[in-house]
Amino acid sequence: MQSKLKVLQVIPKLGYGGAETGCYDIAHYLPENNVRSYLITSGGELLQYLDRKKVKLIRLPVHSKNPILIFINSLIISAIILINGINIVHARSRAPAWSCLIATKITRRKFVTTFHGTYNYKNKLKKFYNSVMVRSDLIIAGSNFIFSHIKENYAEYLTDKKKLLSIFRGINTDYFDSSTTLETDEDKLFKSWDLKIGKKIILLPGRLTAWKGQEMFLEALSKVNIQLGNDSFIAVILGNEQGRDLYKKKLIRLVEQYRLTKQIRFIDHCKNMPLAYKISDIVVSTSIEPEAFGRVAVEAQSMQKLILASNIGGSNETIIDGKSGLLFEAGNSDDLSKKIIQVMNFDPNALSKMGNFGRENVVKKFNVEKMCFSTYSEYKKLFN
Repeated sequence: MQSKLKVLQVIPKLGYGGAETGCYDIAHYLPENNVRSYLITSGGELLQYLDRKKVKLIRLPVHSKNPILIFINSLIISAIILINGINIVHARSRAPAWSCLIATKITRRKFVTTFHGTYNYKNKLKKFYNSVMVRSDLIIAGSNFIFSHIKENYAEYLTDKKKLLSIFRGINTDYFDSSTTLETDEDKLFKSWDLKIGKKIILLPGRLTAWKGQEMFLEALSKVNIQLGNDSFIAVILGNEQGRDLYKKKLIRLVEQYRLTKQIRFIDHCKNMPLAYKISDIVVSTSIEPEAFGRVAVEAQSMQKLILASNIGGSNETIIDGKSGLLFEAGNSDDLSKKIIQVMNFDPNALSKMGNFGRENVVKKFNVEKMCFSTYSEYKKLFN
C-alpha cells in the first residue's frame, strides 16, 4: 500500500561525488518503502542510471548561484510541491537550499538539509549564505566532525525547534567488494595504466586541487625513493583537474623535479573504481584540509585495501588507526613517507588481517542500507 509520504530531494548536479551518490541511493530506497520519490537537479552523469519508473525527475537550473534564478526556482519548486503534494523537501547544497527554504516557507512544508562540507567563510556575507544549511527543521551532518563544525560555527542559528544529528554517509558494500571483480578486467586495467608486475602500486584518488595534498604526496614519494631506491613502487594519481590546468602543470613540474617521471601515472578518470582499488597495494588520502567524511578511506577499506590517510576530519572517524588503516600527520611529508615505507615492509598476513578488519568496519558502520534507513526514519518522524 502506497504511503502518503512524498519526499523531494534537490541537488545541483547528480554526479559521482559523495553527496550525489547519497542522494541517488536514497531516491531509489524510498520507493522500496512505499514512499513517493521526487528529484530536482540540473543534470549529471548519474542520471543515466536513474530509474524513472521509481523516481520522478524534474530538471531545473538549481546549480546556479544567481539570486534572481534562485528566486525563480523557489517559485517553480513551490508549484511542484503543491501540484504533487510533497511533504518533505531535502536540499543538499547551498544555492538550491535557498530556493527550497523560500518554497517550504510559502507551502508550509517540512525542510531538511544535509551539511556535506565545512563551507568555509571569511566574511559575514559568506557565513550568511552558508547559514541556509542550518535554517531547516532537520539538519543532517555527514560525520561527527561536521556535527562539531556546525555547533562551533553556526550556534546562533540553532534553536530548540531544530533537530541536528549525524548520519554517516554510506557506500554500496556489494559494489565495493573485492570478490566481485574479474581477473581479466584487472589485467586490462593494469596494462592500460602501464603498471609493472613486482612493483608496489600506490593509488591516490581525488580531483586535482591543492587541498587534496597531491604536492605533499609527491614530496613524500621522493623521500621514499631516497630510502628504497627508484624501483620499489609506481604511484597512480587518479583524478581530473576540472579546469585547474595550471595546478596540473605544477604537479607535472614537481614530478620532473623529484625525478619521479617513470614512477607516476596521471589518470583522469576510472569508471570502475573497485577495479582501481583491487589492482592497488596501498591507497592514500593526503588531504591537507579536513575531509567532511572521506569516501576514499571507506571505499578502500570495503575493498580490503590498506588505507593511509591524514589524521584530520572524517578519516579520524572512519579509520581505526593501526587496525583498519594508518593515519599520518596531515601535511607532513616525512611522516607519510615513513608510513609508506612501513606498509611496504608489512608481511602478507598483516596486510590481509588489516584488510579484513577494514571490510568488517565498513560493513558494520558505513554501508548504504544503514544510511538510507536512518534518513528514511527521520523523514517519518518529521512527517508524523
